Amino acid sequence: MMAKKPAKAADPIKTAATRIRRAMTSGKPCKPIRDLIKKGDLEAAYAIQQTNTDFWLKEGRRPVGRKIGLTAKTVQAQLGVDQPDFGILYADMEVVDGDEIAVGRLMQPKVEGEIALVLDDDLVDEQLTLVDLIDSVAYALPAIEVVGSRIANWDITILDTIADNASSGLYVLGTKPVGLHEIDLRMCGMVMENKGDQVSIGAGAACLGNPLNAALWLARKMVEVGMPLMAGDTIMTGALGPMAPVTPGDVIEVRISGLGSVRAVFGK
Repeated sequence: MMAKKPAKAADPIKTAATRIRRAMTSGKPCKPIRDLIKKGDLEAAYAIQQTNTDFWLKEGRRPVGRKIGLTAKTVQAQLGVDQPDFGILYADMEVVDGDEIAVGRLMQPKVEGEIALVLDDDLVDEQLTLVDLIDSVAYALPAIEVVGSRIANWDITILDTIADNASSGLYVLGTKPVGLHEIDLRMCGMVMENKGDQVSIGAGAACLGNPLNAALWLARKMVEVGMPLMAGDTIMTGALGPMAPVTPGDVIEVRISGLGSVRAVFGK
């Protein structure tokens, strides 16, 4: 009688990626994925994100840019890291300014006021400079990022949020493009209101000192990992102030000095 072959050990990267996808499709948050990989293993966390990126690209999702997370030094300190993280923006994540976001489209949603940059040129050089970035930006827009975690109760570490596509959800862009020569992104003040009540304030300086600093970090990182930013890509540069929770029926408006306003409407 032949001895049974030992069962093949499960691939922790694939197991974690599947856990996140199942949460997304079922609408039921999952437990953290950090139990599946080594503590502090950012490379493994990005491998989980990439596994799902590959899966969704095969399913036909269209990537349209990147989002930057953890741009506030206080949040970095809280999660024990010294750099931001990134996730992929897909076309199906974009919501038109003022359109209603259906209940159940996201899990555990929260909102952030941000500045979005849209590129006019590819950023592929291995030694990118700030001037390269500025020359490549077509325009800036006010934006709202609606983050949503697939991890239950937002019980996340840096590993969980990276694996979960940087806790991405949806994003809403304003509709009046503004050239960088018309505005100082560092000095932009941001006010976010919910039905007229102020829920967050901030400024461009809260985003790694300047949203351009965050965008430059991202552009260099994307070249490093072999996925450079290209003409037409949208960059969500990171929160200008604290994020705020939302509930059905909320109406969020973000106003950014020099850039105008943008709204996110949540269905009842």
